Amino acid sequence: MPEPTTLPENTPHTAEKTFASLGVPAPLVASLAARGMSAPFPIQADTLPDTLAGRDVLGRGKTGSGKTLAFSIPMVARLAELGARRRPSHPHGLVLAPTRELATQITATLEPLAQAAGLTVTTIFGGVSQNRQVSTLKAGVDIVVACPGRLEDLMGQGHVTLSDIAITVLDEADHMADLGFLPGVTRILKATPETGQRLLFSATLDNGVDKLVKRFLNNQVLHSVDEANSPVAAMTHHIFDVDGVATKKAVVEKLASGTGRRILFMRTKHQARKLAKQLTAAGIPSVDLHGNLSQNARDRNLAAFSSGEARVLVATDVAARGVHVDDVELVVHVDPPAEHKAYLHRSGRTARAGSAGDVVTLVLPEQRRDLSALMRKAAIKATPIPSTPDSAHVVDLVGELAPRVAPAPAAAAPARGKRPAGSSPARRSGQSRGGANSSAGGSHSGGQSRTGKPRSGGAGGPARSGGSARGGQPRSAGAGRGHGQGAGQGSGNRRNRSGAQASGQRSGAQASGRRSTAQTSGQGQRSR
Repeated sequence: MPEPTTLPENTPHTAEKTFASLGVPAPLVASLAARGMSAPFPIQADTLPDTLAGRDVLGRGKTGSGKTLAFSIPMVARLAELGARRRPSHPHGLVLAPTRELATQITATLEPLAQAAGLTVTTIFGGVSQNRQVSTLKAGVDIVVACPGRLEDLMGQGHVTLSDIAITVLDEADHMADLGFLPGVTRILKATPETGQRLLFSATLDNGVDKLVKRFLNNQVLHSVDEANSPVAAMTHHIFDVDGVATKKAVVEKLASGTGRRILFMRTKHQARKLAKQLTAAGIPSVDLHGNLSQNARDRNLAAFSSGEARVLVATDVAARGVHVDDVELVVHVDPPAEHKAYLHRSGRTARAGSAGDVVTLVLPEQRRDLSALMRKAAIKATPIPSTPDSAHVVDLVGELAPRVAPAPAAAAPARGKRPAGSSPARRSGQSRGGANSSAGGSHSGGQSRTGKPRSGGAGGPARSGGSARGGQPRSAGAGRGHGQGAGQGSGNRRNRSGAQASGQRSGAQASGRRSTAQTSGQGQRSR
């Protein structure tokens, strides 16, 4: 393979350059202008002459530098120029992205341009029914923005074929490598024509990304507007040193209480969900974003954050890639990330596209050494400052406090295991044969056996020592788990097991559906 042509980093371009002067077609220039985009960012100005000419390009730029538009413009411009006829299940343009959030963001950038050029765009990812995606593909679509997993599924089912792909874009290639997607990406790229144009955008070239470049890009041009993993110049970094968990919690609430948009990053899904609920309960409308949410829930929460209905987004690292909401003024690392690349990508949710922003990292005493090493790798210089909610630097950073919002009252739910007075515990499948309801785990005193005859008090399985049985009846003070007496036999009923089963349920050998480690001697025989 020919050696790539490498241009120096920070390739100079004059301030007079416009999208039109770079060769962008007039309909796309008008679409960009309608959205207030008149001058290209550096990575766009550097890459557009080559991408519009059909060359393979490797673009490297810091988070928020405008990479999405840098490949969206040539994708639409060249496909419109080719004028290929739209065919069912045979798209002409393909963009691969590592996450659903990023795929959705890319589609939002592509759609106005595609509409201006008379092209169509669709998004393909997992976590939702494939039926609508399949229907769109069969109807014919020009550009597909996809996550690798679902795309491979649809390829295997014969719903999409990549033999007509003229332009392929691989976005956030380094993150795909981190997530283990590269084998799937390799198979997908192999299914596209070797003669097609390929554009790869990545912050770094490690973890196997360089192998993709060598295998699939031909005589590519490298454009890099910043060093890999470089911080954003308009971003101010702070380290708030807190003396314990209680102080940390109070500082987090103070940082979240400002008027502008904030994103708070946590390590785990559970903690993200918990913090969002706590802040909302405290009068700070918050939503969470993490991998356990359905796609509808993700979309709903992102919409609430974008519209301002919720001022705070509490997220795991899933939101650090591709989620672009304008005017996020503060990013808080409530839990410091595990490595420096995650720090930079998290932080990149603020200070985007030339705007300024602040980044705060909260550090407990036992985290200081690890955080110091992480900041060195990220090339961030910030001095830890002892902090409390009332510290002057915390108050100044938060600025004007937003009015607290009373949370919507939650519907009262009955306590687990308790039922309204006078109600009978119901079997999962309905009533027992004798007409009386029974619980899923064991029959209760006063119920009926299959023959319809009343059981003696306390029959129907062992009671746990102390407390209440599932139906609200008091448990026997002396009967421990697995040692109760099975007294609920049906008279002369050959099918009713003595002590071991009543109404088709297990006896003292099982309590509430769980096997006991001990069995009462003599139980388990059929009644004669």
